[in-house]
Amino acid sequence: MTRSTTSSGSSGATPLLELRGVSVSFDGFWALNDLNLSLSPGDLRAVIGPNGAGKTTFLDVITGKVKPTKGEVLFHGRSLVGRAEHKIARLGIGRKFQTPRVYQNLTTRRNLELAVSSRSGPFELLFGRLDAEARDRVQHLLGVVGLERHAGQKAGGLSHGQKQWLEIAMLVAQDPQLLLVDEPVAGLTDEETERTADLLRELSGDHTVLVIEHDMEFVRDLQSPVTVLHEGHVLCEGSMDQVQSDPRVIEVYLGSETEGEFN
Repeated sequence: MTRSTTSSGSSGATPLLELRGVSVSFDGFWALNDLNLSLSPGDLRAVIGPNGAGKTTFLDVITGKVKPTKGEVLFHGRSLVGRAEHKIARLGIGRKFQTPRVYQNLTTRRNLELAVSSRSGPFELLFGRLDAEARDRVQHLLGVVGLERHAGQKAGGLSHGQKQWLEIAMLVAQDPQLLLVDEPVAGLTDEETERTADLLRELSGDHTVLVIEHDMEFVRDLQSPVTVLHEGHVLCEGSMDQVQSDPRVIEVYLGSETEGEFN
């Protein structure tokens, strides 16, 4: 099959993120194979693909968890290859994993206060007071994700969808330029799924948002360009309608666990 090279979402814009010929080998198995992808500032992009397509490795390479065997990963034109994960995060890349990572025994508001706080010491983080600007930021984020009424509730008592929104808010609190979101609607109700699509659309523009997802209705609700991964490289990209009707995509999905998603 012919491999495709994606173009940046905004014509003429300098890419925020570029993967050039990225390959990753695990003991001879190529999890990524000559992967090329580009995102411009403010883009919203969905990435789909059957199990084993390389989606998780793709995110691991961007965030520094996995070092490419070959190829280059550029952020604002600067190489990320070989940088430590925490240093990549400080450059402005935030990653949300599939399972929400929130402080279950702290309130929703306190979770956000810890995310907003710029204090570095553990004592200050736990017991220090936020200034007025930071408190306003927390209140604003509660509104963005629709959790104002749950501000005083312990995060452990939130619904699964609400925990997802809280973690997204905690990442946004750190003002990342690139937000990587891994399967945000797994286990969510239909209403929560729709709300999550709305939220990610609202966040794009101010942030570049890349979403890995299996739920095709959710991907359609994002109303964004879609990149299809297969065997570690970009198979095709386009609108949801375009990729659904692409013979290569239909061939890849037929007979897999995801059969029926394109019907």
